Amino acid sequence: MRVVGFHFIFTAYGFWLPNDPRGSWSSCIRQLDLLQHGQATKIETTQSVAHTQHDRHARQQAKQAMKYPPVRFTGEQARAIGRGIATAANEYEYIIHALCILPDHVHLVMAWHPRKIDLIASHMKAKATRAMRDEGIHPMTAYTEDGRTPSPWARKYWCPFIKDAVHMRMAIRYVKQNPVKAGLRKQRWRCVTPYEG
Repeated sequence: MRVVGFHFIFTAYGFWLPNDPRGSWSSCIRQLDLLQHGQATKIETTQSVAHTQHDRHARQQAKQAMKYPPVRFTGEQARAIGRGIATAANEYEYIIHALCILPDHVHLVMAWHPRKIDLIASHMKAKATRAMRDEGIHPMTAYTEDGRTPSPWARKYWCPFIKDAVHMRMAIRYVKQNPVKAGLRKQRWRCVTPYEG
């Protein structure tokens, strides 16, 4: 299959639980209290299941069992995340065509790159985390124990492949419109390069 780009979705801690009734990327649950709300609901589809009918009350009850409260990025933290992603892009010459940073997840569309997508995702999340930490605004600082601060991110990420120019334009449009749909202002990031097709 020909791939021309990637649409990464990085979710904040607590955004999507491994036993979410709509399905999840996880095959196991590592926290006993959370396991009491059901087994992992791993699915294989690459299509979004966000709008699938489900028991919202059960999902909220499970969130109460998490070790830490769900992370919600502030505007200041979002700007730091953007700077961290820009640093990662500069280090490995990632070409980012669209980026939006919402309170509980990040959408990023980029051109194909030869690095493995696991490494790209880890790199971007690490640089975003470091930027928040260096600026003294890491959202999990209050939960630091023995010098270790929990990650503000979910373990996994989502990354549908982009197969052609039409698909690329659709993904870019979706990401650009995402903040507006969430009731936020349009976002402009210096690390974004317009897509020429």
